[in-house]
Amino acid sequence: MPFLHGFRRIIFEYQPLVDEILGLLAIPEAESQSTHESPACLGSDRSRLAAVRRVLERETHSPFYQEGVSYALLKVAELGLVPAAEILLEFGADLSFEDPVTYYTALHIAVLRNQPDMVELLVHHAADINRRDRIHESSPLDLASEEPERLPCLQRLLQLGADVNAADKNGKTALLHALASSDGVQIHNTESIRLLLEGGADVRATTKDGDTVFTYIIFLLGEMVCSNTEEAQVINRFCFRVTQLLLAHGADPSECPAPESLTHLCFKSFKRHFPLLRFLLESGAAYNCSLHGPSCWSGFHIVFECLCSHLSVSEDDSFSTDLIQKGQILLELMMASSQAIQLPTNFEVNTSSCRYHGEKIRTLFCSLKQLEHSPQGLKHLCRVFIRQRLKPWPVDVKIKALPLPDRLKWYLLIDHTAVGHEDL
Repeated sequence: MPFLHGFRRIIFEYQPLVDEILGLLAIPEAESQSTHESPACLGSDRSRLAAVRRVLERETHSPFYQEGVSYALLKVAELGLVPAAEILLEFGADLSFEDPVTYYTALHIAVLRNQPDMVELLVHHAADINRRDRIHESSPLDLASEEPERLPCLQRLLQLGADVNAADKNGKTALLHALASSDGVQIHNTESIRLLLEGGADVRATTKDGDTVFTYIIFLLGEMVCSNTEEAQVINRFCFRVTQLLLAHGADPSECPAPESLTHLCFKSFKRHFPLLRFLLESGAAYNCSLHGPSCWSGFHIVFECLCSHLSVSEDDSFSTDLIQKGQILLELMMASSQAIQLPTNFEVNTSSCRYHGEKIRTLFCSLKQLEHSPQGLKHLCRVFIRQRLKPWPVDVKIKALPLPDRLKWYLLIDHTAVGHEDL
């Protein structure tokens, strides 16, 4: 087996040279050194570096020299010993040499151990900055994007020209890696996602399995159902921040298919995800399928469907009042988002199943249909025009800053119960 054969070669063939090099750099004793004698300090000691140079000169023509010096490079790359790495490269260390167990190159290992200076050194010596490992097909940029602690390496790789939109055989880019690795609770790759987007990452990237930038956000929002209150709040804040970044760089949350549409999900559970849905609508997200229009799915239809469904089983006044209020706000936000309202063809609402508050639902529906068939009033058109000019979110903050009477601001705001954007 190649794996075992490669491992045996380390033990029996070039491990003695590796041990001698690392011993001169005092790496085996690194864990027992004081904080004043870090591996980086030991690796840059001139006398030790000179000793390493003498060993390499002595062993240049020995059997398995190339493997030994190349494997030693993997070890010093892990610890960020830049001066030692420079000597090893000078004496022929192979940048494409792979660890026989993990198949990572020195550049991959430097990223995994968050050694940005080592990353820069290796790239300047012609290491393939976009090389993928043979096991997971991960590029150095992919690995850097998966952990917040590796942010310095991510920054350095982008500065050095790593291909931000390179994808593996499944179509997964560094941006999708950063999103997939975020659990919203312990791992928050928000800064990595921001850097990738600012570096030109494509928000329309899609894997062969159909995963998009919103797939992972939708998954995390689903996890909130099984999380405790504190974790759910943390996940919600993370999803909100990342969605804000994605929309700022042109991502479309309203595309189909519906299960992959963040807007669709928020409409289906608008009571739980109301702040996020309000943000989407105020940021210009379509309230129906952005590709096929309301014939595919429509926010208007989903809101009334949810209202009728919930109000047919619950007579809790506080629950019903809150649900109707949120539904009304969403209807007004959708109506105030464009001059021409897009409703599904032959759109009707059957309130016969609503055991409670059916009359309120019918009133909301009638006002919507009336607005669809009647010429738009000047008051409504002005609200649409002003709110359009104040996008993107937070629209409410901008409205409050307008030099207008409070009564007009009240009409423009729509949602008077909204929490401040700084609280999200």
